[in-house]
Amino acid sequence: MITEINIEEYLKLAADIPVIDVRSPVEFEKGHIPDAINIPVFSNEERAHVGTVYKQNSKEEAIKLGLEYVNPKLHFFIQRSFEVAPQGTVVVHCWRGGMRSHDFAAHLSRNGFKQIYLINNGYKAFRNHVTNSFHECVCLNIIGGYTGSGKTQILKFLESDGMQVIDLEKLANHKGSAFGKMENISQPTREQFENDLFWQWNKSDFSKPIWLEDESLNIGSVQLPVTLYERMNTVPVFFIEIPKEERAKHLVNEYANADKTILSDAILKISKRLGDLNTRKSLEFLDHDNFYEVAMLMLSYYDKSYLQVLSHRDQKKVFQIKFDTTNHCKNASIIRDYINRKQL
Repeated sequence: MITEINIEEYLKLAADIPVIDVRSPVEFEKGHIPDAINIPVFSNEERAHVGTVYKQNSKEEAIKLGLEYVNPKLHFFIQRSFEVAPQGTVVVHCWRGGMRSHDFAAHLSRNGFKQIYLINNGYKAFRNHVTNSFHECVCLNIIGGYTGSGKTQILKFLESDGMQVIDLEKLANHKGSAFGKMENISQPTREQFENDLFWQWNKSDFSKPIWLEDESLNIGSVQLPVTLYERMNTVPVFFIEIPKEERAKHLVNEYANADKTILSDAILKISKRLGDLNTRKSLEFLDHDNFYEVAMLMLSYYDKSYLQVLSHRDQKKVFQIKFDTTNHCKNASIIRDYINRKQL
């Protein structure tokens, strides 16, 4: 049986039923529903060819060409779909609920699938839902602080303690600075970052606070949804103030084992803002494995930069909390107790 559902109905099923995205690989790679499995009706080249015939000749000619591409794959579609959904119940979609998803669903229905759900307007409906989902007036707790304060570790501790946390840098595969990409892990596309962020956002209990790290609009090559970013800048920020020397030690522990070539490249990325003298000193310290002095010079730049951004906030909503060290377990407990005491 084939049942058409809207995007809201799909999201209620999402945790229990596998979803098959029948768009081409290039469409899927640009952005897709998290956890979806790509079983493309057409390859990238086939889709482009069919589209060209549709525009230059006719719809009928394009359908005929499409069938020539699809017919040899029909057995594979069934075999692969049962691997994805062995119970015979599945969600199927294409870009906007057109022929690809309808024909694919009909093929599954004729070959043993018990229940196929088709998403009305397909992935386009999902994207529209995502872009309209960050207007919720929810309680956000923002953890701010200078570079090297251990903000990410604090959030992880709070999450293990039962708090709702969305780790933006983890979703972005980037630590949010010139030194953000230290591992050989590519970032998601901007579209996929939004999708993944929504996936966590949608699972949140909006009657309870959501904890986030203070971020710029851009995290590496991806961008926060503008509505969420603007909301983050209007709520209180709990600013962690830790001595620079302690933060430098933390950064040494975090980055000292990184490839020195990558570290050097990161320094050169911000050389114009560091200035010639500090850039030269930083590279010399790095060459002699003096990571602590490198960190101290980097912090001089990043502290000024972050302080300038912080100055644009409503200072009545900036709550500074001083710590002696970067002990994230201790610091997280103090922050939690501080918020409870102030009833913020």
